[in-house]
Amino acid sequence: MTQNNYSIFKYLRKVTINSIMLFIGISVSFAQQLGKMDAIYSGTPWFDQNQNVVSAHGANIIKEKDTFYLFGEAHTDMSNAFTGFNCYSSKDLYNWKFESIALPQQKSGKLGPNRVGERPKVMKCPKTGEFIIFMHADTLTYKDQFVGYAVSKNIKGPYQFKGPLLYQGKPIKKWDMGTFQDTDGSGYILVHGGEIYKLSDDFKSVTEKVNENITSGFESPTMLKKDGLYYFIGSHLTSWEKNDNYYYTANSLKGPWQSQGLIAPERTLTWNSQSTFVLPIQGTKGITYMFMGDRWSFPKQASSATYIWQPLVISGTSLSIPDYQDAWQLDTVTGISSVAESNDEIIKNTDTQIQYKGNWKETTSESRSDEKDASFTVSFTGEQIALYSLVGSENGYAKVVLTDKKGKVIVSALVDMYSKFSIETQVFRSPLLKKSNYHLTVSVTGERPNWSDKRKSNYGSTGYYISISQIKIKPHKI
Repeated sequence: MTQNNYSIFKYLRKVTINSIMLFIGISVSFAQQLGKMDAIYSGTPWFDQNQNVVSAHGANIIKEKDTFYLFGEAHTDMSNAFTGFNCYSSKDLYNWKFESIALPQQKSGKLGPNRVGERPKVMKCPKTGEFIIFMHADTLTYKDQFVGYAVSKNIKGPYQFKGPLLYQGKPIKKWDMGTFQDTDGSGYILVHGGEIYKLSDDFKSVTEKVNENITSGFESPTMLKKDGLYYFIGSHLTSWEKNDNYYYTANSLKGPWQSQGLIAPERTLTWNSQSTFVLPIQGTKGITYMFMGDRWSFPKQASSATYIWQPLVISGTSLSIPDYQDAWQLDTVTGISSVAESNDEIIKNTDTQIQYKGNWKETTSESRSDEKDASFTVSFTGEQIALYSLVGSENGYAKVVLTDKKGKVIVSALVDMYSKFSIETQVFRSPLLKKSNYHLTVSVTGERPNWSDKRKSNYGSTGYYISISQIKIKPHKI
């Protein structure tokens, strides 16, 4: 190759590489723009950087440096068997990046095939600097329950499963569990019924049973501390069904604990959720305590279960979520939360912009159908689209597909429209979209959430209806 030809070759190679990098940059930029959320939206599917539904239930969040890490149960739609604990990261608590399966299913043993692994909670040990996942491990029939733990030097994992956490040489044989790290760095295990166990300095064993059982039931325990007062939150026993969560307060972890009632208005069923964790977000101007709840959806736990994250209102011994916020914002620097402002265009269910196919029952408040494959489509131009429904006891699963003007799928999700008590609520909200034309299509799947518990009691929906009450479209900024 002559010197001149070699120079041309280098030039062409540089141009090609730059073009490829530019294309990659545009693709990445588009993906980032598409996936961006501007608030915390409860009760809707969330999507990670790959547009996959975020799967992290029974979760907690731990902040390391300037990043929040979310750990939760990975699920399938086929079984409640353990498939791993997922790890996601975020800078703002709105947008989540899938990092890893922090603790995968083991080849055999207590977290192997056909076992249960639930409610992962991660704490950083002040003494060793290690990260510890605590969890409830069990059989599928819930007859070999214990609190287990796994260890990693890296917050993202991989974590090494060590087996049962021991107290006086024996496992803590309880079901639902949670964790609490006090202001002095001490770690505690919270379990079913209200028992509290203090961890050793290395967080790998228990040194003391701090508190005895408070009451029957009281599952999904979680705790926070404000101004020296402890608030202990738990749930009634109603299988996967939501219920009115309640709480106790005490000046000491050893009690005595005072019953304070419900954390949300009666019959809202804690805004259709069950407690899993409370995250304090400390900022330069204040602190927001964020209630983290799960909206379970059996059997479609992987694709249809969602999250209810709400700011807690705390004053003295009063702790509550008095109003449900569809969308709210949080400044992680200042620690101040606020209701997200909205200038959405509202399209009612009777609007001709909504095109229906199949048999639909229409009223002024909703359109509903239980005919398999019946659907409606909305064509729109906007930055974001949201679907609101009258969820109820006869409702089932809806398939939601968002496509661009060329028919390419942007995101798709399976949405659960069941609720024990009827209420209008947001069930889907898209990521922010670039300026273009889009189509949202929602269809009846002919499937419904229902299940029976260990006592063979039946729960869940009695029908297959899906519902639309209104569509909200956020216009592009001028």
